Amino acid sequence: MKLFITIGLFIVSMSPVKAQTVNLLTVDQLEKRINQGKDTIYVVNFWATWCAPCIKELPHFEKLQASYKSQPLKVLLISLDFKSKMNSSVVPFVRKKQLKNEVFLLNESNAQQYIDRISKEWSGALPATLIVNKQKNVREFYEKEFTYNDLEKIYQSVN
Repeated sequence: MKLFITIGLFIVSMSPVKAQTVNLLTVDQLEKRINQGKDTIYVVNFWATWCAPCIKELPHFEKLQASYKSQPLKVLLISLDFKSKMNSSVVPFVRKKQLKNEVFLLNESNAQQYIDRISKEWSGALPATLIVNKQKNVREFYEKEFTYNDLEKIYQSVN
């Protein structure tokens, strides 16, 4: 009997764990999602695998979502890596860092157009974060690296 239990546990431990996926997302799809979540606060972080400040702040976005999981908060991580780097760089990076938030790769070809649509204040530099609370008509944009405390204060101020 112990042998069957041991074999069963071995088989279960060998089952593939559901790995985090990365999907393509356009600005239209992002805006539609934000508009549908009327009571949800969206924290949308724009980052890239080659951006050291972006990588440094990613754990703060993970912690924010985990800390406020019972509240209507949705953290979305949107990579600005080239689409050709999705499978070779972005997906392995996301899995290695074990990111829990939803991760997307921006599927846009004209950088200036999507930058202007996200925020007229955005120079295009990374990291960048968009915070939206439709209920309170708040749309704030930050072109900076966040500490956890700064990120939490801003989230609380729009909540």
